[in-house]
Amino acid sequence: MQTRTHSILESISNTVIGYMVAVASQLVIFPMFDIHIPLQDNLLIGVWFTAISLTRSYLVRRWFVRHGKRRWRCVTGMGERCCCHQMGKS
Repeated sequence: MQTRTHSILESISNTVIGYMVAVASQLVIFPMFDIHIPLQDNLLIGVWFTAISLTRSYLVRRWFVRHGKRRWRCVTGMGERCCCHQMGKS
């Protein structure tokens, strides 16, 4: 199971990379749509979206950690022969 600390570190790493990609993308894509703003504004827009992305990523990760081991109801109609019933059996 992933700890909360590991979850936040993974989310931060992922988001920092995402921030760099986002700002670079804005610098290329905005002019294509005739949007011309100073670099400082591009960086600030990136900061806002990064904060949103970090929060979203962390909350989704924690939800999956909390609910990941829950046994889901089989919808195949195969009962005990279904692969979802075989998971965890060795």
